[in-house]
Amino acid sequence: MSDAETPDETPEDPGGIDFQRLYAYRFRGVDQAARQAVWDEIAPVVHRWLGAPQRVLDPAAGRGEFINAIDAAERWVVDSVEYDEAALDPDVKVVIGDAREVDLPEAHFDGVFVSNLLEHLPTQDEVARLLRRLRRTMAPGGRIAVMGPNFRYCAREYFDFADHTLALTHVAVEEHLYSAGFEIDRVIPRFIPYSFRSRMPQAPILVRAYLRMPVAWRLLGKQFLVIGRMPTG
Repeated sequence: MSDAETPDETPEDPGGIDFQRLYAYRFRGVDQAARQAVWDEIAPVVHRWLGAPQRVLDPAAGRGEFINAIDAAERWVVDSVEYDEAALDPDVKVVIGDAREVDLPEAHFDGVFVSNLLEHLPTQDEVARLLRRLRRTMAPGGRIAVMGPNFRYCAREYFDFADHTLALTHVAVEEHLYSAGFEIDRVIPRFIPYSFRSRMPQAPILVRAYLRMPVAWRLLGKQFLVIGRMPTG
C-alpha cells in the first residue's frame, strides 16, 4: 500500500460511557433551580434521620443538590464527573474520581448519603466493595443513608437509563449494608418518585406536604431509603 493509500489514523477509543455527555442529555430541559428547590425540602429530612451529622460525605454528589441543602460544619462531595454547572457552596470540599478509589479520611464522617449510585455498579461484589470502603471512612456511631430506584416498584422503566446495570431492591440493599458491617436503623421501601421526569411534585410547598404524608409515598414512591449505623463498640 502506498503512502497515499494509508488510512488516516484515529485516536484510540477509551471505551465506556461518556457520562458528561449522557447526563447533559438526560437532564436537558430540567430546571436546575427547580431541582435544587426540591432537594432543599428532601435533604434536611434525610439529614435529620441521619442524626444531623456535622461531617458529611456524599460519594455520588452529581450537581451537589443534597450537600448544598444541609447544615453541617464539614461537607465533602465525590463524583467521577466534574459538572461546570454545579453551584456548590464555597466551603464544600470537592474530590473528583471514583468513590471506591479516591483518598478519603479514615474513621472521620458521622454521616454519609449515597444517592442513585449502587445501581450503576457492574456487580454485586462492587456494591459490597464500595460499602466497605465507605464504612472505613466513618466514625463509630455514624449513619449512612442509601437511596435508589427500587426494582420491585419500577421494573418497567428501571433500565430506561443507559447507566443502570444492577437491579436492586430495598431488601437487597438492607442485606448489603448489614453484610458490610452496619446495623440497620430504618428501611423505607417507597420514599420518593423514580425521577424528576416522573410525578414528583415540584413546588416546594407540595414537596413539603408530600414528605409529611407517608401514605403518599406508598402511592408515588419508587425509590427506597435504607439507613444503617456504624457500631460504637
